[in-house]
Amino acid sequence: MGVALSAASTLPADATAGTLVGRVERPGIGPSVVAIRKDGVFDVTKAFPTTADLFDRPDPAAALAAVAGERIGDIATILANSVAAVRDATKPSLLSPIDVQAVKAAGVTFAISMVERVIEEQAKGVPERASAIRAEIGDIIGGELKGLKPGSPEAAALKKHLQERGLWSQYLEVGIGPDAEIFTKAPVLSSVGTGADVGLHPISTWNNPEPEVVLVIASSGRIVGATLGNDVNLRDVEGRSALLLGKAKDNNASASLGPFVRLFDSSFGIDKVRAMKVSLKVTGEDGFVMEGHSDMAAISRDVEDLASQAIGKHHQYPDGLVLYCGTLFAPIQDRGAPGKGFTHKLGDVVTIASAELGSLTNRVRLSTECPPWTFGIRDLMKSLAKRA
Repeated sequence: MGVALSAASTLPADATAGTLVGRVERPGIGPSVVAIRKDGVFDVTKAFPTTADLFDRPDPAAALAAVAGERIGDIATILANSVAAVRDATKPSLLSPIDVQAVKAAGVTFAISMVERVIEEQAKGVPERASAIRAEIGDIIGGELKGLKPGSPEAAALKKHLQERGLWSQYLEVGIGPDAEIFTKAPVLSSVGTGADVGLHPISTWNNPEPEVVLVIASSGRIVGATLGNDVNLRDVEGRSALLLGKAKDNNASASLGPFVRLFDSSFGIDKVRAMKVSLKVTGEDGFVMEGHSDMAAISRDVEDLASQAIGKHHQYPDGLVLYCGTLFAPIQDRGAPGKGFTHKLGDVVTIASAELGSLTNRVRLSTECPPWTFGIRDLMKSLAKRA
């Protein structure tokens, strides 16, 4: 079983009606910023050397529409060549749709994920303990979190109540306290795109995909669009200690984004992001299938609040950033022995999709076996300089 990418399955439900931007590796030329249009894929790098240059325009969608660009092929052919297992390096293939932006993430932004993080903490990274702990405290904590606004007086009162009962946790602190958890998911230029392999650190035996909406934010702090992301998560590693968050989250090929950035225009805006429904499907070589969803309407912090906690007078990003918004999805379905819950097996195909943004598809491998990350910021600067 492998990954298969087609235009019909990858593009949004309204196909190219929106303003779609991506990046393509052009053989002999280098990474290029492209517009995805009804009549093909168009290289617009001469106008926008990086996606950050585009996203910082006053109206990125209008700026992209005003540039004709160079047609380099049709989307179906480029998608077909973007699958890691069959990629032909002599032909164009899709990359992650961002380049020089910081890759950040917000954690514990949904009530269900708050409860699961507390369970991981209590289980000390041992999946066999999770089901018993979930039965013991899941309903207690989960019931009290419903509809609670983070940072509110009601949240402060609940914190005191849970502390008195010995149920307080650092995850509840960032889940319902005034300060969101914002962390660095991946270094600049290290994210992978649709069709690529995503990586698990080989020390992990309890892990899962995290289907998320990812905000695209200009250097001014303005949200200009969105894409999909897989915030690959190592539950056992972070469960051992929250100080291992970097090891749990930031590994080779552990951040996927795509398939494209959809810019805000008359067809798509922030209110549609707030109402988005994101689906997840995991298909294993062993015949295992798991499906789930994440509903952005259930998020505990508004997306604009998350963005303002990431960028502002307290922290600038001169090249902009992208921000994973967290997920409602917390897989507890047993895969194998009862009580062990879900964990990935190598070869799993993960598809994250929404009607507005299309679908992001990746195959799961070990980080040590995914293609190594070799193209960095200096390489991008050299490539652009060579192309004048």
